[in-house]
Amino acid sequence: MRIDVLTLFPEVFEPFLASSIVGRAIEAGIASIQCVNFREFARDKHRSVDDRPFGGGPGMVLMCQPIFDALEKTEQSHESEPVRIILTPQGERLTQSLATEFARQAGLIVVCGHYEGFDERIRIGLGGREISIGDYVLSGGEPAAMVLIDSVIRLLPGALGNESAAEDDSFTCGLLEYPQYTRPREFRGMTVPDILLSGNHAAIRAWREGQARSRTASRRPDLTGPHADTEGKC
Repeated sequence: MRIDVLTLFPEVFEPFLASSIVGRAIEAGIASIQCVNFREFARDKHRSVDDRPFGGGPGMVLMCQPIFDALEKTEQSHESEPVRIILTPQGERLTQSLATEFARQAGLIVVCGHYEGFDERIRIGLGGREISIGDYVLSGGEPAAMVLIDSVIRLLPGALGNESAAEDDSFTCGLLEYPQYTRPREFRGMTVPDILLSGNHAAIRAWREGQARSRTASRRPDLTGPHADTEGKC
């Protein structure tokens, strides 16, 4: 998979792209991720990428031309048409199913906003998928881009080392993940449930499913409500 990130601050991605699962996926050739500074596509001597909003108001708004030029130039080097993603708090919520959908694509171009946001014609003209990671506002799209990239990369074959490692993740089958334990068996009076030490794998699977369902019902009832479809997904 190839991912290009259009950003004014490519330097903030350097440690992220060199670390953990994302870094290993890049090193193994599972993913290729580049950052494109769209300020380099500005045409005036000041390399301007933003200006004051028409109609007045606080802050600055990102201009169309640098982003359009950067995206179109980047897109030309993709072997197949990539999915365009615009990060904005007004977009559809990033979910596990959406991350799975993106992980099936050959390429993504992710556009990070900044300042007071995008000129509306960027949203209209690019026609990309507008994605939000939650109901809050960030200073820029860079942290959101890292969240999206991490959620996608870990789903690529070989990225986690164990092909089944992501199958029991929270939200993968519409449920939160069951409780996990490791050594020691007892810590500060808290013990590992006996069932996990029994060696009865069928009973362990049943216990884990029950725990996942009860935990989801108590913590995220919206996932198991009348309109939720969780059966048969695990």
